[in-house]
Amino acid sequence: MKDWQKFFKGKKITQMGLGLLGRGVGDAAFLAECGAEVVVTDLKTEKELAPSLAKLNQFTNITFHLGGHRLEDFRNRPKPSGDGRRPDFILKAAGVPLDSLFITEARKNKIPIEMDASLFVKLAPKGVTIIGVTGTRGKTTTTMMIYEIVKKFLEVRPQDGKRGLTSKTPRVFLAGNIKDTATLPLFKKVKPGDYVVMELDSWQLQGFGEAKMSLPVAVFTTFYPDHMNYYKNDMRAYFADKANIFKYQKVGDALVAGEGIPEAARRFWGAPLPKTALIARAADLPADWRLKVPGEHNRANAACALAAARAIKIPEAAIREALENFAGVQGRLELVGKVNGVQYYNDTTATTPEATVAALSALDPLGKQNVVLIIGGADKRLDMGALREAVHAHAKEVLLIAGTGTDRLRAEASDKQVYDSLPEAVAAAKAAATAGDTVLFSPAFASFGMFDNEYDRGEQFVKLVKSL
Repeated sequence: MKDWQKFFKGKKITQMGLGLLGRGVGDAAFLAECGAEVVVTDLKTEKELAPSLAKLNQFTNITFHLGGHRLEDFRNRPKPSGDGRRPDFILKAAGVPLDSLFITEARKNKIPIEMDASLFVKLAPKGVTIIGVTGTRGKTTTTMMIYEIVKKFLEVRPQDGKRGLTSKTPRVFLAGNIKDTATLPLFKKVKPGDYVVMELDSWQLQGFGEAKMSLPVAVFTTFYPDHMNYYKNDMRAYFADKANIFKYQKVGDALVAGEGIPEAARRFWGAPLPKTALIARAADLPADWRLKVPGEHNRANAACALAAARAIKIPEAAIREALENFAGVQGRLELVGKVNGVQYYNDTTATTPEATVAALSALDPLGKQNVVLIIGGADKRLDMGALREAVHAHAKEVLLIAGTGTDRLRAEASDKQVYDSLPEAVAAAKAAATAGDTVLFSPAFASFGMFDNEYDRGEQFVKLVKSL
């Protein structure tokens, strides 16, 4: 029996959060398969969680407490209604505040708080190389770039120089903030010699702060205002969570920081980065390396990936080949297609003004103003000054979709029509664009209200474009 199997077998675990994106389901199934007694608790109701529950109904050792949390699941359960045994630990989902009433109750009862990503790193087999990536923007693209670099490196077997993979070749896995992919089930696949590239948001990094541990190879791409509703407009608290990716690093560990991170650390953390930090700038990427993904921000992402790959001793040839062949990530300046000479881009993951500014600059670097922009969504109360300037500089036409953020934009452009559905906005964009133009769906706001989530938003846009 492996160490991780021993750790989970027979444990009593309260899993706080199930959700609908697949990660909570995967973790719950894994814990049950390991022989743990799991109580899954979620604010959503049984009806709301029906798709997730259907995937777990075969497990008799999972109990569901839905439609709200119960204090009894975060303390010793009294007899006779309970077994008198407290949970061995709480598995907290990302996004649950650390100052939650229920987390406070668990602490009062001296019950450890764990999160899936940090728990995986804590129990990972020796000999596994783990790279963690965070940042307000660019973390997904940089994560995927590093993943492709490692995969390309492993295609050439060091022992004989031949291309191709064998059953004995080390493998590379994605983990962390990956859609539909739970982290804990990776224990069943990962072996010594393998690589794991983890995308980590600020909430997931709370688990590393709780455990007082960091990643041996840490990448911090960018830092901008975001999630201020969660952090109550406290940029220092937001940076503090992000900083957990490197705060507890040991001698010999590597930190790669994007160009703006040193100043962000001084301003919002009150301390400089470690002297050993590797600062990655877009200009550091060799000028003759030609990327398929557009924009200076993507050259900055590639520079971070290059520095991380060098830190784990990957040859330059493999790095260049992987980066020059990298085709991008779904929903991030994703070229959906070309209709009547007009290119359509899906940039649904642009949930902040800075992301849309980068997209506009990437698609209209010379300021020809040939971009028809579809924008709008739920407000995060972020500053929109730079966004307004970028829209003025690059957009031929601006089409607004309904949302509280849209209301703020429209306050200065009351003549603009607001579309209550995405199909209406796409139809208007088609009518406004002529050959040589670009239609860019880059909302700049969150997806709450009109869509289930940002992925649903992007998928709807892609379907609409493909139907044109």
